[in-house]
Amino acid sequence: MHFFYIDESGDTGANLGDKDQPIFVLAGLSVADKKWNNTKESLDGVLHRYFAGTVPEQFELHATELLSPNGEGPFQGHAIEKRLDLVRKLLALMDDLGHHAHFFAIEKSKMAKSKCEFEAPYDTKTPYLLAFDYLITYINWHVKENLGQSARGMLVLDEKPEHHDSIEAIIHHRRFGVPTAQKVKWIVEFSYPVDSRKNPMIQLSDLVSLCVRRFLEIELGYKNGVPEVVKQFYGERFNTIINRVKSKSIIERKGRDLDKLTAYLEAVQAKPALQWRRAYALGK
Repeated sequence: MHFFYIDESGDTGANLGDKDQPIFVLAGLSVADKKWNNTKESLDGVLHRYFAGTVPEQFELHATELLSPNGEGPFQGHAIEKRLDLVRKLLALMDDLGHHAHFFAIEKSKMAKSKCEFEAPYDTKTPYLLAFDYLITYINWHVKENLGQSARGMLVLDEKPEHHDSIEAIIHHRRFGVPTAQKVKWIVEFSYPVDSRKNPMIQLSDLVSLCVRRFLEIELGYKNGVPEVVKQFYGERFNTIINRVKSKSIIERKGRDLDKLTAYLEAVQAKPALQWRRAYALGK
């Protein structure tokens, strides 16, 4: 079994005019069941060393607290370089332990101007729902094509009460409301964590989604005047994340009118320039 964790950053519902959060990202990492314990132990070790052996009680990693200008919550007052180094070490766990990442990013201004010609069972002008539907496609493809014939996936997502009914409708539609050839077969379960404090992979997914969002906001010109060191930091983090994504291109669903959905996904997707690595002096 492979667990696919999902969290979001920049969710403003159907409000596509939010100038403070112009990019929406739904993202996370995947962990094979056999690697879960090792990953938890490695994560605990990184945090144990960061807090000099005394991790705060009821500690929960929130990316916005960790990456706020002065640090917030358990990171309040901590030196910025120390916190940035923690981010580097946390995201490096994907490479160190062989985990994959997944994400879909939406440029809200593009979504506001674009029309979806595909009739979907949800509001295609709500970034979370469009991204969630796409990640089902991507993860189903990834399990089938890259993880072995007997592999199956389980989606674990942070609970979003405002989207709950629509999420359930999407899941039901993808399992039972489409022709047999289009049905999701390699994802066998969808779940919400009982307590995110006990599910560190959701917390890491939160960090992945925030780093992708902040990189894209800088890269696409929404955050002009950002210091070069900050730009470089997020460029490097994005490089770490995208190198763990199996397909950089949109995975297309096959079937009647689904080319219209693909066209819409391409129209609203937030992505960097083709030569973005050159601007950050990064290799592949």
